Amino acid sequence: MNKLNEVEQKIAESLLQIKAIKLQPKNPFVWASGWKSPIYCDNRIALSHPAIRTYIRQQLSQLIQEEFGTVEMISGVATAGIPQGVLVAQDLGLPFTYVRSSAKDHGRQNLIEGEVVSGQRVVIIEDLISTGKSSLLAVEALREAGCNVVGLVSIFTYGFDQAAKNFAEAKCPFFSLCNYEALINVAVNNGYILESDVALLEEWRKDPSTWTGQ
Repeated sequence: MNKLNEVEQKIAESLLQIKAIKLQPKNPFVWASGWKSPIYCDNRIALSHPAIRTYIRQQLSQLIQEEFGTVEMISGVATAGIPQGVLVAQDLGLPFTYVRSSAKDHGRQNLIEGEVVSGQRVVIIEDLISTGKSSLLAVEALREAGCNVVGLVSIFTYGFDQAAKNFAEAKCPFFSLCNYEALINVAVNNGYILESDVALLEEWRKDPSTWTGQ
């Protein structure tokens, strides 16, 4: 495995410590999609831990500045990307919007909440990237509203090949503070899983739709 950078290491350690990420290779979780998975991720738990929440906000803000330069608006993907996005927008002194998973069925039937100005350079905030489909629906909605979506950042990514393909097809660069490979490295080193579990975990990442945990 590649040598971890300091941010990957700290994010992985923090998410494991507060049980925002749980690893159970021998007793898999079942996702809503029906996929069996050795990992469960709920980064919203980090919001309840001020020091970790602050570190994530600072690193997301820094990542945006390093990768995208001048940005004119931050947008969060409902629901878990909203609080992280608000924190980052506040940190950078930028306007904030968020994109619903579907349009409201009443009132103005908004899909995007907040003020959108055509041509704005926008970065989208997500908490987690799996296949990228929900994230890219937000990209599409903002582009249709006239925004110049320059990219997306997230706290964590599973690193699926399908996600890389989906983002490439949408011509949307994306970056994450931490990834599955880094997480497994930290989990082994800190005793959350055994070295003998690694092969099983790596098999899941290669083909999660057919993985059975055997």
